[in-house]
Amino acid sequence: MTPLGLWEFGVERNIIWLRFIDDIFILTTLAFFSLFLALVICRSHAAQMNWFTNQHKVKAVLMAIIAAILVAVPFMIPYLFIPIEERGGLFPPSLWFSLLLFALFGNFLEEVLFRGLFQSFMKEKVGKIRSILLSGLFFAIGHTFLAITVTNLGIWILVFTLYEGIICAIIFERYGLIPASITHGLAIFLISASFM
Repeated sequence: MTPLGLWEFGVERNIIWLRFIDDIFILTTLAFFSLFLALVICRSHAAQMNWFTNQHKVKAVLMAIIAAILVAVPFMIPYLFIPIEERGGLFPPSLWFSLLLFALFGNFLEEVLFRGLFQSFMKEKVGKIRSILLSGLFFAIGHTFLAITVTNLGIWILVFTLYEGIICAIIFERYGLIPASITHGLAIFLISASFM
C-alpha cells in the first residue's frame, strides 16, 4: 500500500502518525475486497473462527471499543502538541465513514489470519498465555517489511504493532474474533482520522 500511495506514515517528535488516501472509491473498494477475502478464509476454516467467546455480546463489543481506545490514546495524546500539518494533514471528515469501513474490514482480514488462524492453532500447542504473546510477536514480525523496507519508521512500527497485537490477542482470547477486529480497526481509524 505504501508504494501505491494508499497510505502515508511518519514519525514526528518520536510519535507515529498515519494517513490513508482520501479517495472514497479506493477506500470502499479495498474495504469490501478485504471483507470478501476474510470471509472466504473464514468459510474454509469455519471450525477455527471463534466469533464471540462470551455470551454477552454487548459487553464484548464495549470491551473491544475500550481496548481500541487503549491502543490509540497513547499515540493520540501527543498529537495535541504537534500541529496537524506536521503529521500528515487533515483527513476530510466527509470520508470518515469510508475510512471506518476500510479500517474495520481491512483489519478484520488481519485478525482472521493472526488471531483466528495463528493464535487458535498456537493455543492448542503452547497454551493460552504463550499463544497471546506469540500472536502479538508474529503480528509485529509480519510488519517488519513495512518497518524497514517501504518506510523509514523502523523500530516505531514494530513497537506499535507488538503493543496493538498483544491487546488484540487478549481481546480475541477473552471475547472472540469480532471484538478483536473491532479493537484493531477502530484503533487504526482513531489514529488516522485526524480527530486531534
